[in-house]
Amino acid sequence: MKELIKQYETAKKKALQFMKKGQINNYFDALIEMNNYKKMITVSAN
Repeated sequence: MKELIKQYETAKKKALQFMKKGQINNYFDALIEMNNYKKMITVSAN
């Protein structure tokens, strides 16, 4: 569970960096990655 949260936070930081640099495609990829980790966290919490 802690590992999933770390991966989620890392993806979140990457998304923010891409957004600041204006790299839209990479930003959306990072958002999708965040969404996948969030789903896994939700499933493992239940």
